[in-house]
Amino acid sequence: MNILFLTSESVPFIKTGGLADVAGALPKELKKKGVDIRVVMPLHKGIDSSYKEKMEKVTEFYVDLDWKHQYAGVYFLKWDGVSYYFIDNLEYFDREGLYGYDDDAERYIFYSKACTLLPKKINFKPDIIHSNDWHTAMVNVFVNDFRKGDLYYEDIRTLFTIHNLKYQGIFNSDYLALAGLDGKYFNENDLKYYDAINFMKGGIIHASHVNTVSENYAREIQYPFYGEGLDGIIREYNYKLDGIVNGIEYELWNPMTDTNLAKNYDENSLKDKYVNKTELQKMYGLPKRDDVPVFAIVSRLNEMKGMDLVRYIMEEFLQEDVQVIILGTGDYTYEEMFKYFEWKYPDKLAARIYYSEKEAHNIYSGSDFYLMPSISEPCGISQLIAMRYGSLPIVREAGGLKDTVIPFNEYTGEGTGYSFANINAHELLFAAKNAIEIYNNKNETHNKLIENAMKQKNDWEMSSEKYLELYENIKA
Repeated sequence: MNILFLTSESVPFIKTGGLADVAGALPKELKKKGVDIRVVMPLHKGIDSSYKEKMEKVTEFYVDLDWKHQYAGVYFLKWDGVSYYFIDNLEYFDREGLYGYDDDAERYIFYSKACTLLPKKINFKPDIIHSNDWHTAMVNVFVNDFRKGDLYYEDIRTLFTIHNLKYQGIFNSDYLALAGLDGKYFNENDLKYYDAINFMKGGIIHASHVNTVSENYAREIQYPFYGEGLDGIIREYNYKLDGIVNGIEYELWNPMTDTNLAKNYDENSLKDKYVNKTELQKMYGLPKRDDVPVFAIVSRLNEMKGMDLVRYIMEEFLQEDVQVIILGTGDYTYEEMFKYFEWKYPDKLAARIYYSEKEAHNIYSGSDFYLMPSISEPCGISQLIAMRYGSLPIVREAGGLKDTVIPFNEYTGEGTGYSFANINAHELLFAAKNAIEIYNNKNETHNKLIENAMKQKNDWEMSSEKYLELYENIKA
């Protein structure tokens, strides 16, 4: 099985979001299963020189964009057993940051076209080209377009993964000519989106198969609320749509070996988890108490993460005997809201308006509950990490949160956290109060939920099995 895996970012090289985590972890797991997977990404300026120094230039070629004849250098690096190819072009990628430029359409048309031409240049015939999000969505269009005049592409299949439907790559229709595509692609059943073109729409229509990063999200995006204007197209093509939930890297997120923790622990040594709780309270300047439940949020502070729900109930929630820790940055209104509550309730709430990887590890290990009331969450990784560290997630049943967190059942004792269904602040409050009650009154039940959560298997090994099965089905 030969897979060409295309991404705009990947850990450890460069990261702006969850796509980079997937691109860093999934190919590694598939490689272990005997897949010849090659990862392609742009040679961004922000990639650390320690990686660039190890890269070897293997070839170069030119990409035609309308009247432009653009250079594409190809650099190779073997990392963690996986082959990486980096597409070099200073005009497009020698910049601060990865996205948000006026010419993003041209930059990622160039990259997508280069990726489509690349297999011939490196003598690697893929069974499947696996593209991710809008940055590489146009590859699916190019493969179909090239297929008409080049037998090389005849038996190549494509998989397009949607990590977040919100970001679609919508650009002026003039870019169609730049891509070298004729006017017939500008119609309602193709790239046309109102008076513009939509890269993600093209990816959905032209890919052999489409998947999202959780089964529930694959269902949700077929409805207008989550469909971001593409729900009609997604319903039309739902016969080729699947959902596969993301995993987390168990070597990186392991409370037994994590060097950031005050004391390592697992589900059989939960008393050691409380050493981390005391350290966390000390670190954030909160009273050191074992009897008070600690709630945590490590998140971007924005509307889609459910921060309006949190704002609406926070005053009432802080009347309970609780402690709350916030770590993250985002919209000014939410940052100020948390600073206000920290000022008003200094013994109950600590807000750190920045991000620190080390402190995130400390919070997951030291907190009792993890708040994640997202309005939309394609998959979500934080709830998986929280469960791994025995911090019980309290989530809204959106996207991957519904697929991964089993709500507490008081009759059977089953569950790995707490959940609520509607976009309703008081449902969040009642779920949190229920968690406090269980924590205060039924400690055995609380500990059993922690054990259940820590025993959940949410690693990439399981997800990669599903991707391998999907590849086999597409290839067949």
